[in-house]
Amino acid sequence: MTQPLDGRRILVTGGATGIGAAAVQALKEAGASVVATYHRTPPPEQAGVSWVQCDVCDAAAVDAMVTGAAETLGGLDVLLHAAGLWQPGIPGQITGEDIDFLVDTNVKATIFTNQAAYAVMRKDGGGRIINFGSGEAVMGSPISALYAATKGAVAAWTRSIAKAWAAEGVTAVALAPAVQTPGADRLRDFLGPEMSELIDQQIKATIPLGGALGDPVRDLGPVLVFLASEGSRFINGQLIAVDGGLVMLGA
Repeated sequence: MTQPLDGRRILVTGGATGIGAAAVQALKEAGASVVATYHRTPPPEQAGVSWVQCDVCDAAAVDAMVTGAAETLGGLDVLLHAAGLWQPGIPGQITGEDIDFLVDTNVKATIFTNQAAYAVMRKDGGGRIINFGSGEAVMGSPISALYAATKGAVAAWTRSIAKAWAAEGVTAVALAPAVQTPGADRLRDFLGPEMSELIDQQIKATIPLGGALGDPVRDLGPVLVFLASEGSRFINGQLIAVDGGLVMLGA
């Protein structure tokens, strides 16, 4: 039986946990050949997935990793850059160290991985880059303002490469998901029990579809499969919300 991603060669960064882990599962089940990276968290045992340890904030390490992944896969059709981190950052309390860390983790790593993938894809007829933005970058956040700013940068970068590289067949999109992840758990830990309950009430009131964060595999996985497929070839430069209606972009 033909699978929607049969023959697609996909690299997933940050594949050991959270959205990255859900992506690896969904893409593999759809028939893709997958290489995935991890940094500190050991990856799960998963048949048919090749794992590579890489610090995606290190440009030289990223270049070597992407080149190696393309050799393992026999080419590269899709980069899904899921590596990234949520952390609190209240305006007025943000330090230079906070900025350096989160810019490295969320912005530099995106640029490094995207450029390395582009260098491979452009020689092989093109490809697709999928980055992760955030609804917080659109709405703003009083408790994670720095995270929101870095994800806003990711969205702007994605629009820029979508214009710069499309003529060579390399397209790019960014996603703004609202799904249950380790980052959501860190938010609850940061806020404490009472405020976490308030956040849950706000989620219930502001996500029209179900009143809760989505499941990464069930709700985000099929979107990733579509965006990694040939069927999405004419979608380029968009920030796509997968959030049950939390952020209605363009409304």
